[in-house]
Amino acid sequence: MLITDEQRWGFLSGGCVEDDVARHGREVIAKNKHRLLRYGEGSPWFDIKLACGAGISILVEPARIDDPAIATLLAGYRDRKPVVWQSDGETRVARYFERTSPCLPQWNGTSFFAHFEPPLRLVIIGSDATALALAGLALHFGTETVLVDPGGPVNAPFAGLRYQRSADAQTLPLDSWTAVAVVTHDRESDESMLAAALASDAFYVGAIGARSRLPSRIERLQQQGVSTAGIERLRAPIGLHGFGKSPQDIALSIMSEVMRDFHSRSAQASAAGVSMSSVAPASVVGR
Repeated sequence: MLITDEQRWGFLSGGCVEDDVARHGREVIAKNKHRLLRYGEGSPWFDIKLACGAGISILVEPARIDDPAIATLLAGYRDRKPVVWQSDGETRVARYFERTSPCLPQWNGTSFFAHFEPPLRLVIIGSDATALALAGLALHFGTETVLVDPGGPVNAPFAGLRYQRSADAQTLPLDSWTAVAVVTHDRESDESMLAAALASDAFYVGAIGARSRLPSRIERLQQQGVSTAGIERLRAPIGLHGFGKSPQDIALSIMSEVMRDFHSRSAQASAAGVSMSSVAPASVVGR
């Protein structure tokens, strides 16, 4: 949550404590001194309740835009590099790290650690109604969306898209936080880009098409040098089962599968029954 003298962005509890946190934030700005707050279970403020019945500990810290840690955080977002943030309220350190699976925030008794991953990116290869429906849905969810249509129209079909007309597979923007969806049918250029995606670090690679045609597609991919491990990564037919056949239904099934796989990595990183807030000592909260 970001707080200034007059505005705030983000949320922490779905609306239960944001107003009060913003009040504390402006006092932190005025006094240039951090605070560690506790709400819900174990809080000194009995009149501010959390609907879930649990408790949260929140570090509110002053930070200037020219702080080196802020610069590293912003650069990591721009360059799609994961950043770990460490702060005790007075001293902040941000550094890049190599993990490709998300980590949950941590509190070690004196400092908070937060891991900032690059946001989800979806690369869509195609030009038909399904590709456009998927691109529109991804943009609606705030996903960085790249539409690849080799030889397609000069202009992007609608605003907000990153649009690519090149058939060169080497130009695809692929990393560990990127999903690739091939939603056209057996164009030669699509197969080469699908092969490149399967050989990359993209966490999800899927292709539309009937199951009966999957063996021939796999054979062509093998001819392009895709390894057995790469073939095993292919989601085909693409998307979750149980949806309809319209372009909108297919788009929803694909987006659901992509977002499930992207966010499930965070769920797998969590330790069952362990809450960061549960280990914050009462002696340091509510000051």
